[in-house]
Amino acid sequence: MSEALIPLSIAVLTVSDSRDEQSDRSGQTLVERLEGAGHRLADKRIVTDDVYRIRAVVANWIADPDVQVILTTGGTGFTGRDSTPEAIAPLLDKHIEGFGELFRQVSFEEIGSSTVQSRCLGGLANHTVIFALPGSTGACRTGWDRILGEQLDSRHRPCNFANLVIPERGTHTHG
Repeated sequence: MSEALIPLSIAVLTVSDSRDEQSDRSGQTLVERLEGAGHRLADKRIVTDDVYRIRAVVANWIADPDVQVILTTGGTGFTGRDSTPEAIAPLLDKHIEGFGELFRQVSFEEIGSSTVQSRCLGGLANHTVIFALPGSTGACRTGWDRILGEQLDSRHRPCNFANLVIPERGTHTHG
């Protein structure tokens, strides 16, 4: 008998100066993917591309013991007000360098050298794992389908991030 998935509680934040719930295809893609995989949506918000507004929402989720994973979409490029990495990086206890590296590698197959402009990042803060993805729907699909779907699945071997944020499985406590 195969091991059952342990569902995670995941919050989704869309960073955009122009999207609302009707036009937020990237955030909705992440919600559809995470729910389709058997996880729970803890919260979903849209915030303007402002360092302090992004940081406030993410910091509140990091402090919330009911949120195990935070996925953001948008604000990771070099144009205009893109500031998601600047907002999130100072909140991280540990950086997951491999996430950005792997995302750009798999994204290269789809968009070529334009992937160098992605400043997506991952990290861990207060027993909460955080991944910041680009704002395009395609990038969200790529990030979930090629990396996050497996890494947030408690059954994935040899290792996964789910087992770090599931209290009874991890070697640390929340808080």
